[in-house]
Amino acid sequence: MNTLAVLSLLIWLYLLLAHGRFWHSGPELTAARPVAPPPVTVIVPARDEAPLIAQSLRSLLAQDYAGSLRFILVNDGSTDATGSIARSIADPRLTVVEGQPRPTGWSGKLWAVAQGLDAADATDFVLLTDADIVHDRRHIATLVAHGERSGCDLVSEMVALNCASRAEHALVPSFVFFFQLLYPFDWVNDPLRATAAAAGGTILIRMRALRRIGGVQSVRDALIDDVALAGVVKRGGRIWLGHSGLARSMRSYPAAIDIWRMVSRTAYVQLRRSPLLLLATTMAMILTFLVPPYAALLGHGVARWCGWLAWGAMAAAYQPTLHRFDRSVLWAPLLPAVAAFYLAATINSAVNHHFGRGVAWKGRAYQGVGV
Repeated sequence: MNTLAVLSLLIWLYLLLAHGRFWHSGPELTAARPVAPPPVTVIVPARDEAPLIAQSLRSLLAQDYAGSLRFILVNDGSTDATGSIARSIADPRLTVVEGQPRPTGWSGKLWAVAQGLDAADATDFVLLTDADIVHDRRHIATLVAHGERSGCDLVSEMVALNCASRAEHALVPSFVFFFQLLYPFDWVNDPLRATAAAAGGTILIRMRALRRIGGVQSVRDALIDDVALAGVVKRGGRIWLGHSGLARSMRSYPAAIDIWRMVSRTAYVQLRRSPLLLLATTMAMILTFLVPPYAALLGHGVARWCGWLAWGAMAAAYQPTLHRFDRSVLWAPLLPAVAAFYLAATINSAVNHHFGRGVAWKGRAYQGVGV
């Protein structure tokens, strides 16, 4: 026990001091305007989004942007009224494309994006955004201003996530925390580091960068499409990832089972469907998140002291994320229990795969589709 507790404390000292300041829950863009606003095409892939699509589209159409804006919604095989609701919005800048059947080897979202790009006219930037997001009027201008000022080929933001239900209070802030742990934003934004990631809700990308990488076809089989796209873009250009104060997701997760299903959908894909990576991840999660409270409460001597110190470091690291979600600091000591939930969902994802259940989302199965 002493060895495990000491190792856990050393891990937390490394994470706090040398892991890209993952804990600080930043950066965030402030509202800005581009000097010479270039043309922007906004592509919204949508599948069965009838309850949310009108509000999302209207927030996009109301953007305060001095340059040319065009909006393309790709109705990706919806079985509800998504397409008809979108077509009922009378705005000449909005085009609704009826999606064609998905070819073998494509993920559904990327196939929808590809069809949107095929329908796009000449443009300097493309904004890829989800159909459940509401945008502040200044959002597109702010994204473009940062892209032009920084010279980045890709600018992405993790939008504000819904956090209203009890399940969301307990589990959504930690979802963001773990994402930052996997992809420290400071490292993503450092052109000298290989770490690359994006958040699929908001990705602004230069059209010339898309042409350079061969379009979204270069990652067509990726289920974690945002991270895959950021990876290929960063190989030849700069990218930026931060948090958004100008966009929020309307997607709700009323119960813990809803978040469980969301995590189980792609967690094993994130591990490249590798049993060895699953084993390594399980051991790392246990050592990092579960050993500290166990040692603190049940250990003795050195193990107990190291357990309390590691647990305290963990809680301190979680504070900035809790603050972003306006959650009480009393949630911080509960992070080990939340980590156990996410670990169990990851193991469930692997079990589903090995029993042939694969990945499914909105009635669409993805057997054999890649990372």
